[in-house]
Amino acid sequence: MPAAQSLRPAFQRLFFLLLLLLSPLLGAQQQSAPDTAQVLFRAGIDVITSGNHIWDKKNIIAYIKAQARLLRPANYPAGVPGHGSIVLETRSGEPLGVINLAGRIFMEPLDCPFQIAVSEIERMRSQAACIMIDMHAEATSEKMAMGWMLDGQVSAVLGTHTHVQTADEKILPAGTAFITDVGMTGSLDSVLGLDKGPAIQRFMTQMPVWFKVAEKEIALSGVLVEIDASTGKTLEIKRILRRAEDAAA
Repeated sequence: MPAAQSLRPAFQRLFFLLLLLLSPLLGAQQQSAPDTAQVLFRAGIDVITSGNHIWDKKNIIAYIKAQARLLRPANYPAGVPGHGSIVLETRSGEPLGVINLAGRIFMEPLDCPFQIAVSEIERMRSQAACIMIDMHAEATSEKMAMGWMLDGQVSAVLGTHTHVQTADEKILPAGTAFITDVGMTGSLDSVLGLDKGPAIQRFMTQMPVWFKVAEKEIALSGVLVEIDASTGKTLEIKRILRRAEDAAA
């Protein structure tokens, strides 16, 4: 995981680092899913959220039962391994809640993320004034609706899943940060992080192909969110795109 290692100095300047996992890259190529997760935690990640690919690597199942900082969407049915939310302290000592949700439009028919969001926030409110939501969803409308519904109730609603960073970051009227999609960490010289050739071949022929993770022009995309710890409202949200070679320089 050279990209994670090269960006470690930047991570350590943050009070809390949330990794929004998009793809089954926990365990891509040579490493197992638990090994890759451990690399990310050692690089400075505080919490890893996930989405519809969380179960693609079967050896993650036992690991997620034991590792509370690796989340799966909270709106999976009761009895599914792992947890969908967590409250941890930031490096400044303030409690911060993280809730992981998955959308249902063009995705798996999980429990309603909107109703689960309300119940999780109610349960978490006594523990943390600052709460961040990862809304892992295909449809922009579903992510936007979640942002508007939770405006003033959480610190941030951050959309994930499409791998493409959007340019609509903003603070909603009641103080909740929102972005439709934070983007991906992976190759800019790729099709959603995969080698271009096989991806193009699949579109042209509709035949199965072996996808490989692209390794050129690696970059980290995401957002920096500054939150007022006393009110839970966001003061600033800023998009970032940082190339691995720039971080290593």
